[in-house]
Amino acid sequence: MTYFPEEVVEHIFSFLGSHRDRNTASLVCKTWYRVERLSRRRVFIGNCYAVAPESLVARFPRVRSLTLKGKPHFADFNLIPPGWGGYARPWLEAVAHGCPELEELHLKRMVITDDCLEVLARSFPNFRSLALVSCEGFSTDGLAVIATHCKLLRELDLHENEVEERGEWLGCFPDSFTSLVSLNFACLKGEVNAVALERLVARCTGLRSLRLNRAVSLEMLSKILAKAPQLVDLGTGSYVQDPRSEPYQRLVSAFMNCKAIRSLSGFWDVASRCLPAVYPICSNLTTLNLSYAPAIQGSDLIKMIRHSMKLQKLWVLDCIGDKGLGVVASTCKELQELRVFPSDPYGLGNSGVTEEGLLSISMGCPKLNSVLYFCHQMTNAALINVAKNCPNFIRFRLCILAPKKPDPVTLLPLDEGFGAIVQSCKDLRRLSVSGLLTDQVFLYIGVYGEKLEMLSIAFAGDSDKGMLYVLNGCKNLRKLEIRDCPFGDTALLKDVGKYETMRSLWMSSCDVTLQGCKILAAKMPMLNVEVINDVDEMEEIPSDNHKVEKMYLYRTLAGPRNDAPSYVLKL
Repeated sequence: MTYFPEEVVEHIFSFLGSHRDRNTASLVCKTWYRVERLSRRRVFIGNCYAVAPESLVARFPRVRSLTLKGKPHFADFNLIPPGWGGYARPWLEAVAHGCPELEELHLKRMVITDDCLEVLARSFPNFRSLALVSCEGFSTDGLAVIATHCKLLRELDLHENEVEERGEWLGCFPDSFTSLVSLNFACLKGEVNAVALERLVARCTGLRSLRLNRAVSLEMLSKILAKAPQLVDLGTGSYVQDPRSEPYQRLVSAFMNCKAIRSLSGFWDVASRCLPAVYPICSNLTTLNLSYAPAIQGSDLIKMIRHSMKLQKLWVLDCIGDKGLGVVASTCKELQELRVFPSDPYGLGNSGVTEEGLLSISMGCPKLNSVLYFCHQMTNAALINVAKNCPNFIRFRLCILAPKKPDPVTLLPLDEGFGAIVQSCKDLRRLSVSGLLTDQVFLYIGVYGEKLEMLSIAFAGDSDKGMLYVLNGCKNLRKLEIRDCPFGDTALLKDVGKYETMRSLWMSSCDVTLQGCKILAAKMPMLNVEVINDVDEMEEIPSDNHKVEKMYLYRTLAGPRNDAPSYVLKL
């Protein structure tokens, strides 16, 4: 096939959906490499320090969609000190000079400033989509620049970012602007220009997704819905009003006309007596996200779910209780993804959910393939039955809020339960384990986790053997996250070649020493090994036998980074 014209090869490449397949095809010959290089439109980089920005520009000059991830996953749990890195500026400057056709930019856990947003807005005339997830460093002034200059913008998605509230920005969209399809500013805390928002929604007749912040009142929501009955995805703002009031009655009428809504979220502030207004649209919902709605009580959740028989994705707080999950199990037969978050992560009382709720879900929802479940306790028997009922799990993440808590019935470790999960669920890609666990569970994971790509471990294991079982057995492992486990230098250094096939390894509060990290760095120059110290400890120079608090290892083609703060030791 190497003799085919390049136009034919490019057409063949258009059928390759995954980055991995395209990368493999590009190795066939120089012609295929050149065609793949010039035809690649979408690029995903899971670690912004794995490759230099200049390398991206040289390899894929015609890229139109770029996705970048910055800080490690544990940044979500405040384990990364301020100023660690993950800066978007070098990437934007490089892409602005070398990839003028960029249309989409998606960033996660990165630092992007208002200046960066201005470069973005002024450098790409066809720019259409900006999605920022868990990012920081910018303000509403930067958003105003995007609104002013990105004439073709279709998507602006701001999800769980830290945004400095300065000037008004919604009013900066020109009167001629009509292209918006998706708008999410739920993470913003400031007041909203109601007039500008209503006008924007009214003239963007193609708007399908709108997620509002808590400053948007129920009265304002009713006006917006009246102007956008075509919405498919809605995130409400504040949901408090007197049901006897005129704004509430207008809201009821507006919801009656919104027949296309399939995804519902928000409800930052809620008056339970107002919830019946959404019941008319619940019958068509496939996604319901109530993870930001602590004011909705369990009984109100249950009433809403009874009207939502077509749900495929449900995110709720644990105030729903085991009884509520039982209602979900009997009502939502199409459910594929369930996430149950803690309403009080530090409360260890009797509230919340247990193994009974998860077992009910597994028995009633046979299509379930993804779970994130925060609970107060779990049993081996429940996990074994969950594995039998739902063998199609792709993601299974269980967090028991009390570390090292055993099976409350037998007082045994939960090894057999998690062993059943990895043995029965042949397509499992992502796994998070918790509770009392010994090295035995990692033997099970190493033997049966053939397709496992990401594993998160906390407060588990007895010795270095546990980590070695995982590294020796999980052939497709890409990311390994470990905290508060008795794994040390022996496990870290036993088979260093394994790290060349992984994207990253994170270890915090383990038994790894500075000397072990230095040995690893010397053996594997293609890896970046970083020791992250607490900022207030930097006055002292640690000795080689000092146990490092945090170690982050990742594969890179760019060499050691030059923007690390002083508290990061680059080995």
